[in-house]
Amino acid sequence: MSILGLLGILALVIIAYISLYNGLVQKRIGCENAWAQIDVQLKRRHDLIPNLVETVKGYAKHEKETLEAVIAARNAAVRAKGPEQQIAAENQLSGTLRQLFAVAEAYPDLKANQNFAQLQTELATTENQIASVRQSYNDCVGTYNTAIQQIPANFVASFGGFTAKPFFEISAAERAVAEIAPKVSF
Repeated sequence: MSILGLLGILALVIIAYISLYNGLVQKRIGCENAWAQIDVQLKRRHDLIPNLVETVKGYAKHEKETLEAVIAARNAAVRAKGPEQQIAAENQLSGTLRQLFAVAEAYPDLKANQNFAQLQTELATTENQIASVRQSYNDCVGTYNTAIQQIPANFVASFGGFTAKPFFEISAAERAVAEIAPKVSF
């Protein structure tokens, strides 16, 4: 084989490598962007929780443990670094918020409070937005994780330091609630 033929093959290999590498970079940045969107919604959620707790505190003075658990879970979620820690902390926070709303059911005056109702609505809206951006993030992660495992990109990924990203899945507590949800039949 001639030198020109070898140089041509080498050029094709280099172009393929660069193309695969750039594609993986693009997918990784897409995942990071999707996580940033989740982070924005989580911050909104974290900002709403202290107001919600203060409102509940005025009506449910005997529920100190629940209120402290919500604040502790919120603070842990705020301090969490990286998707893995944040996912675990947010799942814990979701569980304590469910407990808080269960407590609120026992206080009719609290349920009738306009400020509490508004905060509850804002939090529900935020939870829906979190669910939406979580789906986008998980879609990006699925595409990225698949790409770094497929041949020949897996060779580029191993040399380029590309590692799998975690999915933002629902917690075991959320899954348990979904399993015991009442069935409606006509």
